[in-house]
Amino acid sequence: MSDVATAERPNKVDITDAGPSRKKIRIEIPAETVDEKLGESLDTLSAEAALPGFRAGKAPKSLIRKRFGSAMQEETKSQLLASAYSKAIEDAKLRVVGEPVINGLKDLKIEEGKALAFDVEIEVVPDFTMPSIEGIKVKKPLVNITDELVAKELEKLCINEGDLEERENPEAGDYLTGHGVMKGKDGVEFYNLNGCVVRVPMPADEGKGMILGVAVNDFSKQMGTPKAGDTVTITVKGPDNHEVEGIRGNDLTVTFTVQRIDRIIPADAERVVASYSMTGVDQLKDAIRARLFHRGMIEQSVVMRNQIADHLIKNTEMALPERLTAQQSARNIERMRMEYMYRGIDPMDAETLLAQRRAQSDEKTRNELKLFFILNHAAEELKVTVSEPEMNGRIAQMAAQRNVRPERLKSELHSRNQLGQIYTQILEHKTMDAILGKASVEEMNADAFNEAMKADKA
Repeated sequence: MSDVATAERPNKVDITDAGPSRKKIRIEIPAETVDEKLGESLDTLSAEAALPGFRAGKAPKSLIRKRFGSAMQEETKSQLLASAYSKAIEDAKLRVVGEPVINGLKDLKIEEGKALAFDVEIEVVPDFTMPSIEGIKVKKPLVNITDELVAKELEKLCINEGDLEERENPEAGDYLTGHGVMKGKDGVEFYNLNGCVVRVPMPADEGKGMILGVAVNDFSKQMGTPKAGDTVTITVKGPDNHEVEGIRGNDLTVTFTVQRIDRIIPADAERVVASYSMTGVDQLKDAIRARLFHRGMIEQSVVMRNQIADHLIKNTEMALPERLTAQQSARNIERMRMEYMYRGIDPMDAETLLAQRRAQSDEKTRNELKLFFILNHAAEELKVTVSEPEMNGRIAQMAAQRNVRPERLKSELHSRNQLGQIYTQILEHKTMDAILGKASVEEMNADAFNEAMKADKA
């Protein structure tokens, strides 16, 4: 055991490897420290507690201990654990990823006159060597916005501005709104959502669909064509990389009670022109072309960054944790959700893509985690930083893609605790762009680019 000083009475700290990128820390807090902290907590409570028949601060400590002892011990235990853990991490200079897991926390008791010992497992940033980032070969597709693309985007805009028409019988592309409940094979309930929306697959979907964030390959076959009031049952194997631990590999049963069926009736172009206060369809098409060009520039950056990412992943040896945790999977999903928002992908389409992401191979998910560590390391080497104006600018850009005000989107992101994801996204993009600045870039038209990428995959 090695001593890590906390004051005159050091905690005993022992750090051992628990697997790739994992550490197990054994910490023992001396009995004297435990007694001192319990005494401080009792003194604080005695000064503030008001019991019937006693003025504040005048109740006997024995009575206070009897009345509040259990809660006081739990609070004191939490403070001691947090303090001891933080000091152990700081002294050992460990770079922790995610939240620590304290083994047997519920059964851990704090008692006067006894040392408090506990084990905590953590994930740490893995050790690895960065590959060279000089002269990476990158193909750059040129952006070309055709009349056909503009027409398709106008069609989408008319659908987005259209009206819902309630239907009796669902057909391909219609939306079913209802009450969805997801349970595991042991009856544990994971989701219970009123207002769940399901889309009837289109022919191009080949019968595949999504419900409560999980992709179902034979969705059309299982769903059928229910009417309002009908209840259908969908069974599916939980994806191995779902962010909810209990869903992974579980035999899931989803019951869906249809409340209403809707079809989107597209608005005509003149109505869309009026809603955007434009002079005519030509002006609207010009605005669409400008937005598509901006989106095309984003997609151009995305495919170039993806090539950088592939190069870094393939040329970096790294020992990742043997099993991806739910927290890591959740981090990957949130990262991709922000990426889809940045790229202007329709929210409904984004959720379908995320469902497919959850079902992707373990190797792809591990590569995303690997890239996270690589880019953080590269950002430090290249001294990449993110400023508040850059954060505000990115939020404004995303807001424009969704046709909402920037302050509204920022408030939504803050309430969902997602501003950190925006920071990480900008940091990763700036880091890859810094690497792109050192790359060997070859420009080509879209057709040549697609053929070249097919050849690379082959």
